[in-house]
Amino acid sequence: MTDTAPTQRAADDGRVELIPGAYPHDSPFANDDLKPIPLAERHWTTYNFAALWVGMAHNIPSWTLASGLVALGMDWKQAVFTIALANVVVLLPMLLTGHAGPKYGIPFPVLARASFGVRGANLPALIRAAVACGWFGIQTWIGGQGIFVLLNEVFGGAWADASHIGGYPWTLWLCFVAFWALQLAIIHRGMETLRRFENWAAPFVLVGAVVLLVWISDKAGGLGPLLDQKSELGWGADFWPVFFPALMGMIGFWSTLSLNIPDFTRFGKGQRAQVWGQTLGLPTTMTAFALLSVLVTSGSQAVYGEPIWEPVDLAAKADNVFGLLFALVTVLVATVSVNIAANVVSPAYDLANLAPRLINFRTGALITGVVGVLIFPWKLIETPELYIYVWLGVVGGLLGTVAGILIADYWVVRRTALELADLYRPEGRYWYTDGWNWRAVVAFAVGGVLAVGGSHSDPGKGPFPRDGMIPFLKPLADYGWAVGLGAAFAVYLGLMWSRREQR
Repeated sequence: MTDTAPTQRAADDGRVELIPGAYPHDSPFANDDLKPIPLAERHWTTYNFAALWVGMAHNIPSWTLASGLVALGMDWKQAVFTIALANVVVLLPMLLTGHAGPKYGIPFPVLARASFGVRGANLPALIRAAVACGWFGIQTWIGGQGIFVLLNEVFGGAWADASHIGGYPWTLWLCFVAFWALQLAIIHRGMETLRRFENWAAPFVLVGAVVLLVWISDKAGGLGPLLDQKSELGWGADFWPVFFPALMGMIGFWSTLSLNIPDFTRFGKGQRAQVWGQTLGLPTTMTAFALLSVLVTSGSQAVYGEPIWEPVDLAAKADNVFGLLFALVTVLVATVSVNIAANVVSPAYDLANLAPRLINFRTGALITGVVGVLIFPWKLIETPELYIYVWLGVVGGLLGTVAGILIADYWVVRRTALELADLYRPEGRYWYTDGWNWRAVVAFAVGGVLAVGGSHSDPGKGPFPRDGMIPFLKPLADYGWAVGLGAAFAVYLGLMWSRREQR
């Protein structure tokens, strides 16, 4: 190795670590969970990253993405195409932001300090944490529902007849709470436990999905008529007004991970591992899973006379206890694998970044679990319009804005060169003005307003006015993620270049 700076050194493959004694343990912006991972501990391989994505993509909301698009009028080909394109698009910012992980061993909130400032990084970190808490609640509610439905079948329908609390059977609330506790117990054991869990969860869930396809195909004697169902929209003027907001919504589905992917890639043994692992794991898996869901639903239409899009509802029709228990375990593993990886790891780091001396990774995970319940996740997924256009669309717009700033700063302004020690020091090169880079804040504000200012919804189907919060921005709302990313990217670069010229 050769020294590239007084406080850090680079390996032959370009990965960087701090030299002994360079990490400022006494800094109020440092703790053991936020410090750079030493080179010797960066050992995740291509398989680990691919397995991570397979485990995260194979979940109930991913399965029902295609159903939501079909409910909006698409046929199966249009739905699968939209999902495939969205995941190819979102892969690029994931690879760009993920680069800093294996190179420097730092998580997302620490990377954000380079652009937003050591203190200012709390702005994007808390936005990302809030989104992750919402997703954690949604996934936990869906997983709890799955457990409830399957156990209700095991016990002959008795669970559904239980007395109601807050509009739902108390047995459903019991499943929700039990599933919530199970996830927090797993993440409490740390990231290495998560890696091992994802390694075996990924193939298990894939086998479970294929078993479901084989089972329904056998009962159907082939696949049903859904594959021949024509689009209600066609490929003309009626299709595009639905396609673009749906595309942005599908991008929004993983836009959270496009920001905090360094939380995982920081454990990578090199750039090749994270690039190939993510490329092989994300777009291929999501597209295949969407197609699998369509095929299985097609078979359900042939067998039961109507398409059953919910995998849990379909699995509940298994005619033996073994089949129900196998489906129950599959649902558990699938939902845990995505929820912990995608929605607990990130806010745990983000909240630790807020107060490193008071909050560690495990404390942040517990806070995430509590907030995930308090946002009433059962309300966020009541309708496809609310889920795809409002939740995914607005979330995607805001997070696309943050991604634009991170990519502009790391790749264009700094050319991937960071001084690690200064990311943890007050008065270092990333301190800016009292810990805040106002240029990043302005870029975020401009990009955020352009991305979500025109958000709109039909009466009774969402919280926004029909003509948009800012009516003249309504046409941009359907492209929120792209608008936010592009606008913030351009504004941030312009402000940072003007700063250089003033010097």
